[in-house]
This record gives sequence, C-alpha cells and structure tokens, in this order.
Amino acid sequence: MMSLENKIDFAIIFSVKNANPNGDPLNGNRPRIDYDGYGEITDVCLKRKIRNRLMAKEYSIFVQSDENKTDGMPSLKARAESDEFGLGKDAFIRTQTTPDKTVKLACEKWLDVRTFGQLFAFKNTANDGVSIPIRGPVSIQSAFSVEPVSVTSTQITKSVSGEGDGTKKSSDTMGMKHRVDKAVYVTYGSMNPQLSERTEFNNDDAETIKAVLPKLFEGDASSARPEGSMAVKKV
Repeated sequence: MMSLENKIDFAIIFSVKNANPNGDPLNGNRPRIDYDGYGEITDVCLKRKIRNRLMAKEYSIFVQSDENKTDGMPSLKARAESDEFGLGKDAFIRTQTTPDKTVKLACEKWLDVRTFGQLFAFKNTANDGVSIPIRGPVSIQSAFSVEPVSVTSTQITKSVSGEGDGTKKSSDTMGMKHRVDKAVYVTYGSMNPQLSERTEFNNDDAETIKAVLPKLFEGDASSARPEGSMAVKKV
C-alpha cells in the first residue's frame, strides 16, 4: 500500500473544567503551568491518550501504559521480543537481522510505531544488542491554554483506619488534590508524507488517527479527571 500522499496539518481545541489534565510529578502533581501562568499538557500525555483510544479499537499498539496493557508484558523489551506479541528475539540481535528488516516488521505490526516512531534500544549478551531509531511521520505539540489558568488546591482526608484493629478512626490529612477551574487548550500536529515512506504510514492510517482525535478523552475518566470534565470542542 502506498504511503501518505499529502501533508496533513491539524489542530485540536478542547475544554477543561474542574480537572487536572496533566499533573507535574516534580511539583506535587499540580497541573502543569508555564512561567506565564498558561496551562500545559505535554505531547507525551496526548500521544498516550491517542494510543489508548487506538487500543480501545483493538489496534496493535507497542507502547502500552501499565493500566491499559492488554498482553501482560512487563516491559517494552519483553513485548518486542515476545514470539506471541512481538517480533521475537532474533529481530533484536544484531547478528541475526538488519535494522531495515526490523523497522519493516515493527511498522507492519504496531500502528503507533509507524505513526509516532520508536527507538528500539535493547542490550543483549555478548555486546550483540541493537539501537534502531524510527522517526514517525505524525508529530503533535504540547497543548497550551489560550489564557492563564486558575488552579484550586484542596486537602483530601481519609475517613477510615488504614491500619490496626479498626477501633480507632480518625480523619487524618492524606494530601492535596489540584484542579484547573476552567480553561480552553489548543494543540497542533501534522502528518508528514516524506517521513511516512519509511514507516509505510498510509492514507488509511491517517484516517484512523483523524477518527480518534475527536474522541481523545473518551474512556479517560479518573478521580483527577471526572467524566465530562475534559472534552474536545473542535478538530
């Protein structure tokens, strides 16, 4: 099948209301904010949501988050080398294959690899490991709010005993919960036909990606992002 024929640029506009769209682990899991007060959601976070939507449609995905993985593989290396779920060990042993062959097999098997690319860097015995970079044709930028955001922080407590015999109960402070009160975010991305030639990302793949973008936050609800608190307004 032919690779992508024409360059495709896209933008996603989405709303956030009383949710933490992307917590910063280096800042107490507060919503990410730049130095000017604008909210930020990283490209890594957005790609993860795209992968989750593709997995929900039963596409084969290489980079699976722990809470959504479907094959039980404990690591990317284990998934890649699995005979059942990956390419087998020989595909990542330098003396048993070529980088071009491994790239072709990986792109044929996993939609996210031929979409976003991937670095396969695995160490094997006797210095026979591989480092195979694949540059994907689809890129997406971090999303930023159109205006500075207001963040509300709330203490959360427990109402039951976590230890002991249960005779002594207290509402001890457990931590903080943070949320963006209300904001609109925008992100931009593109699909590059030149880069699609190596991964064989094609027009059908592009339509698949375009179809999941409006549904980016479906099935993504959590205590930090309650159902309906994040919604795509326009693509």
